[in-house]
Amino acid sequence: MRLSNYFLPILRETPKEAEIVSHRLMLRAGMLRQESAGIYAWLPLGLRVLNKINAIVREEQNRAGAIEMLMPTIQSADLWRESNRYDDYGKEMLRIKDRHEREMLFGPTNEEMVTEIFRAYVRSYKDLPLNLYHIQWKFRDEVRPRFGVMRSREFLMKDAYSFDLDQASAEHSYARMFTAYLRTFARMGLKAIPMRADTGPIGGKLSHEFIILASTGESEVFCHKDFLDFDVPPADIDFNDAKAVGGVVDKWTSRYAATSDMHDASAFGALSSDDQVSARGIEVGHIFYFGTKYSEPMRAVVNGPDGKETPVHMGSYGIGPSRLVAALIEANHDDAGIIWPAAVAPFHVGLANLKVGDAATDAACVDLYAKLTNAGVEVLYDDRDERPGAKFATLDLIGLPTQVIVGPKGLAEGKIEMKDRRTGARETLSPDEVFNKLASSGGA
Repeated sequence: MRLSNYFLPILRETPKEAEIVSHRLMLRAGMLRQESAGIYAWLPLGLRVLNKINAIVREEQNRAGAIEMLMPTIQSADLWRESNRYDDYGKEMLRIKDRHEREMLFGPTNEEMVTEIFRAYVRSYKDLPLNLYHIQWKFRDEVRPRFGVMRSREFLMKDAYSFDLDQASAEHSYARMFTAYLRTFARMGLKAIPMRADTGPIGGKLSHEFIILASTGESEVFCHKDFLDFDVPPADIDFNDAKAVGGVVDKWTSRYAATSDMHDASAFGALSSDDQVSARGIEVGHIFYFGTKYSEPMRAVVNGPDGKETPVHMGSYGIGPSRLVAALIEANHDDAGIIWPAAVAPFHVGLANLKVGDAATDAACVDLYAKLTNAGVEVLYDDRDERPGAKFATLDLIGLPTQVIVGPKGLAEGKIEMKDRRTGARETLSPDEVFNKLASSGGA
């Protein structure tokens, strides 16, 4: 993509309403624009990151056996009355009426709707286990939306819902998602620690929040330092093997880890001081097992092996891709701007032409841009007639993993510069060497 043809509204000044790093940098880097309190338009650069995150989430959900669907954003109030949550949910639920005065709502979550879909089609235990997920926009009318997309009113959510015959099989489904979450966040360059958590309005008996540690985190968390060195489950783990995924859960819950809401000061204090980690954290995922909380009142039952009807056991599993964009920035930035992990970067390479109009630099940039693009490397080519300093500042701000800088002086010697955004390391190479290195690594 040529920057002269792209829509990237960079801001020179930090907007006053931005309170945290990710909000400031997302606005300055032209990733989003606030349309009203807690509601944002995702501009092209931000949407590219959001789509990269969604792709990783999908791949790991599919790998774990979940099946994608898509449910509507507007739901009938009648479904929520069946589960007895309509009046209990609170003012965060946006309640509306259509032209026929039917009570509706903008869904904050989808337990009721997916249970209604399940009960309409599934009759036999032979159709279990089943895990359905979608990636859909939600709305929760936060009393005080803040911190940009970290705590917004409209947000994108991946929510999955498992259905099983009994508690043992439901706990296997929980372990599958637990394992998939560890892999999902690791692929984005994040170390997520599962922590015992409150079930909140979702309800249930078992719950873990997946927390990344960041100095700018929203809340205090407590854990054992061993988590920082635990290996993530491999890609070839057998999700159908209850012992294998159960072992992952056992390992990742074998040490102390809790959010502030669930913190046990005495248990944490029993750890040696060398093993104690007290830090700020950001929630990036939340999973629940809630048994028959929804299936009983909504009559989601199957015929069991004995021919008797039995309510299914359910769980729900959430990841907020829009929130993850902010969390990734909170964990990956410096004074100059964002530093994207390669897997979620909007482009792999930022190519800067330092003297637009010079025949040699123009030709070298166009040639390298075409070759890299044809090799599948995503390149943002800064072909604007701007000062070099402005181009450097833009590339640092938007945080692409690799910067390739082409100027007339170096090119006269057959060399161009390649800079690693994360480390700052620089190399001076020939154009062919730059191409070969980037093409072989996919731009990472």
